[in-house]
Amino acid sequence: DKAEQSTDAATAMLSVNSSDTVNTSVTQVASDVMPSIVSVYNNFTQATQFFGQTYTEEATSTGSGIIVARTDNELLIVTNNHVVENADSLSVQFIDQQNTEAAIKGTDPSNDLAVIAVPLDSLSKDTLDTIRVAPLGDSDKLQIGEPAIAIGNALGYGQSVTVGYISAINREIQDENGATGTFIQTDAAINPGNSGGALVNINGEVIGINSSKIGGAAVEGMGFAIPT
Repeated sequence: DKAEQSTDAATAMLSVNSSDTVNTSVTQVASDVMPSIVSVYNNFTQATQFFGQTYTEEATSTGSGIIVARTDNELLIVTNNHVVENADSLSVQFIDQQNTEAAIKGTDPSNDLAVIAVPLDSLSKDTLDTIRVAPLGDSDKLQIGEPAIAIGNALGYGQSVTVGYISAINREIQDENGATGTFIQTDAAINPGNSGGALVNINGEVIGINSSKIGGAAVEGMGFAIPT
């Protein structure tokens, strides 16, 4: 009956072993994907006006990135263009808390995308053994209502995980410059600092690149990601 089916579904999603450790499909996805996510730090010069005088000071903004490839000499990391624009210098922090400098490889401002690179010889063996390249999924196969998991450096506090569902696909939104793009809508929380991080499906595949900028001051429960 329906009660038995609900119990079976709950058991399939959640199991508790003899040491009282909770294991769910979401915890497994988070464990698998976290090594592919980095925190991105943009060091830039900020100008301020004070009594008619212009002063400059160094400032840092934060975002996220996804390791998408490893070549013979560098890691390639995709992020949002607005995370890295106007940078005097960039650095990334990996899951083991190691920090290293990064350089911009290319940008696509119209789609708010950028690729940055980190030389492999700047990373320790322990870090190289810990990180992984993110598996990419097919966003064209998404279905409304399937689980969605957002991972990124929310508010600059470090990597965190939020969970929701795919609320809409092919959602057309006009940006501040008047250009229209098509995005994934989710109710998984996407906050400042999450930009450039991963939206993944229940199989742990990246199906979108989160952006807190898309949609502007959207209402609660509406986050957006650039489809893979």
